[in-house]
Amino acid sequence: MLLKNHSKFILECGTDEAGRGCLAGPVTAAAVILPKTFKNDILNDSKQLSEKKRDLLKPIIETQALSFGITHIFEDTIDDINILNASILAMQKSIEQLVPQPEFIIVDGNRFKPFKNIPFETIIKGDSKYLSIAAASVLAKTYRDMYMNKIHEEFPMYNWKQNKGYPTKAHRAAIKEFGITKYHRKTFRLLPDLV
Repeated sequence: MLLKNHSKFILECGTDEAGRGCLAGPVTAAAVILPKTFKNDILNDSKQLSEKKRDLLKPIIETQALSFGITHIFEDTIDDINILNASILAMQKSIEQLVPQPEFIIVDGNRFKPFKNIPFETIIKGDSKYLSIAAASVLAKTYRDMYMNKIHEEFPMYNWKQNKGYPTKAHRAAIKEFGITKYHRKTFRLLPDLV
């Protein structure tokens, strides 16, 4: 059973990202403030849920959250500032969109940077412990998947509809055959044999 709040604050937001380990596409983050009364038995870390369940949860989270924000940070920025900084930036930009602003931030993982003097706590596997982080993980994943499905139409040979930009064998085989696109992260090791 996921916990509601980590802090004593009412306006506590959870934040998480999706797509950190991908070779192509953005890193996408979401931030969510849920009401005290929020209940959902299916909601869990997005990696534990089927695509069908995530798609089912997305509108529920969006209509029941007090506030939510979503941010894509694209390949050029990832290559420029590195994936860790891009992930943190995506989470901070998502939090920035929240109205009202949170009084406390809980972050999935172990790295974050201070944001607007709002106290925060990083929580390893937070998306399987707290509802608001789980909700953020679902939104980050569904919005990123929608984006990857869209750019799949432009470059179907990489099969992003299926692999979402992750380093699958098929994705790497396509990079070997067709080279890279403007959506690939140039600073990532796109092929294992390239140093």
